[in-house]
Amino acid sequence: MADFRTHIQVATAASGLLAGVMVWAQQVTMAEACLLWLAGTLGGILPDIDADSSRSLRILFRLFGVLGAMLALLYGQERLPLTDTLVLGAAAYGVVRYPLCWVFARFTVHRGSLHSLLANGVFALAVVVIGHRLFGLTAALAWETGAFVFAGAFIHLLLDELYSIDLEGRRIKKSFGTAMKLAEWRAPLANLLLLALLAGGWWLAPASPPWPTLLVRLLPLSHFW
Repeated sequence: MADFRTHIQVATAASGLLAGVMVWAQQVTMAEACLLWLAGTLGGILPDIDADSSRSLRILFRLFGVLGAMLALLYGQERLPLTDTLVLGAAAYGVVRYPLCWVFARFTVHRGSLHSLLANGVFALAVVVIGHRLFGLTAALAWETGAFVFAGAFIHLLLDELYSIDLEGRRIKKSFGTAMKLAEWRAPLANLLLLALLAGGWWLAPASPPWPTLLVRLLPLSHFW
């Protein structure tokens, strides 16, 4: 399994490169590219929110707590008085860092249902819905942000799978096949919950641009020719 630093570095580099190409191709502005870069980096660590290591879990939920506080501050900036906005930001950090962290540590298993392509889809759609409904992102930008989250999470699963192959010893480790999977088939109830969240996210999400158009914006290869 790849370590935390490797996941961060690879997801940051890959999402930054893709966002940079989109800026060069004039598909997004610099500010939008920074948002996409952040989304891809976040996606790169999301599958580890069920990590067994207490140290990794603390690091992850500190990051998520800061992110939650920032989102709360942005939300309250134009809707609430300054004092209320600051209280909302502090509350968001506290809720994410402590009770939510405890829930994940207590009720999840590492490389379980949250370490799957199905969960990646839930993560991505959650970002699409939050970005569009709470922060007023356009439908196109919201879907692009979700796509970056999914891509970052996919890279995470791929790295874990690649680290299961010992090239020097020419063998495949026992962990091979536990990272890159569609779903955790041994946990049907968890899968049903994820499917329900996926359906709810799809229902709440804005209408997506035509998929060919979205792919051209995300992968503007035609500009290289």
